[in-house]
Amino acid sequence: MKPVKQHASLFEMDGVPKLSQAFPLALQHVVAMIVGCVTPAIIVSGAAGLETADRVLLIQASLVVSALATLLQLFPLGKKGGFRLGAGLPVILGVSFAYVPSMQAIAEQYGIAAIFGAQIIGGLCAIVVGLTIKKIRRFFPPLITGTVVFTIGLSLYPTAINYMAGGAGQPTYGEWQNWVVAIFTLTVVTVLNHFGKGFFKLASILIGMIAGYLFSIPFGMVSFDSVAQAGAVQLPQILHFGIEFEPSSCVALGLLFVVNAIQAIGDFSATTSGGLNREPSTSELQGAISGYGISNIAGAFLGCLPTATFSQNVGIVVTTKVVNRVTLGMSAVIILFAGLLPKFSALLTTIPYAVLGGATVSVFASIAMTGIKLVMSEEMNYRNTSIVGLAAALGMGVSQASSSLAAFPAWVTTIFGKSPVVIAVIVAILLNITLPKEHHE
Repeated sequence: MKPVKQHASLFEMDGVPKLSQAFPLALQHVVAMIVGCVTPAIIVSGAAGLETADRVLLIQASLVVSALATLLQLFPLGKKGGFRLGAGLPVILGVSFAYVPSMQAIAEQYGIAAIFGAQIIGGLCAIVVGLTIKKIRRFFPPLITGTVVFTIGLSLYPTAINYMAGGAGQPTYGEWQNWVVAIFTLTVVTVLNHFGKGFFKLASILIGMIAGYLFSIPFGMVSFDSVAQAGAVQLPQILHFGIEFEPSSCVALGLLFVVNAIQAIGDFSATTSGGLNREPSTSELQGAISGYGISNIAGAFLGCLPTATFSQNVGIVVTTKVVNRVTLGMSAVIILFAGLLPKFSALLTTIPYAVLGGATVSVFASIAMTGIKLVMSEEMNYRNTSIVGLAAALGMGVSQASSSLAAFPAWVTTIFGKSPVVIAVIVAILLNITLPKEHHE
């Protein structure tokens, strides 16, 4: 008779480890991702001018769908060795900042329903990428994806600064109290990032936001009315925000989904190489990206903004070597239950803009620096610096001076003038294909 294995190791992909060992590590993943997961929903709801009840629903959907998308990646649907939805690899998904600049532009011009319509098209684009990953992967080397990530980070800076000043259009915008709270929050985050260790370094943004939140209360910036009005338990509502297929929005987000699907390969590769000492297989990548597309299509119907792999959680896996899927699944379950509690989501809507700005400016800075790291992984010769420089210059330049497209039809402005990402992608890919490679003697 074979001995029964009591518990799996945390360093094994499969099996159930001891709860006492798994739960703290699951919480570690929750702490690392929860702020990043809900902040895009708060930013986009502000751009769309949503009422408090709708903001709560958007945050709830962000948590619930992120949890479900994570579970799909951890425990795929389909047979191993055949076509599957999901990778079966230890990753965490959440609502991504990468889409925020484009979503802000779409929300302001066409409303939030147009985001979800474009998200469905984007999800279909991601599925196509997943099915053809071998053929199109060569068009997106680190030089290209790094340039795109860099421009995304740069384009988010004005959002952070406007939030630090109290939120553009708010009655108290620009008042000194906002700057005091924002700088205090940023200081706490920065100190913990550079001097903190272990949990304090990992949870620097969360702790900074809590400290800034408490610091802002004496300034009269916090109201708990929305928390009192929120219910105890509530499921996300299907098609609550509606779906609208606005062509220019679909093009803008569709292209961004293709880029992020390719970018996700980096996160999955980092997870497998750092945690499992191997590269992901083609079938794993196909399942990962196809699952990413399907979960985003489903998320659009449930009112969740686009999700993607979270690099900070990849970092935890690489650092700790804890690859047990049940442990990460426990993180997803915690996030799922948090999303079913409207009072928790309503509490998040009470965070002052100044606190959000102070906490997220460092996040946006790290996004830009991640892009630079990707770019620098390739040789920075004259050809490559030209590609990065021209793509970023044209992308950022046109989006900052979008009135320069005023004589063109409105759809041109939506696709090319509201976010730097589309122009940066197109310019970078075209230059990478057409410019001659430098040959060394």
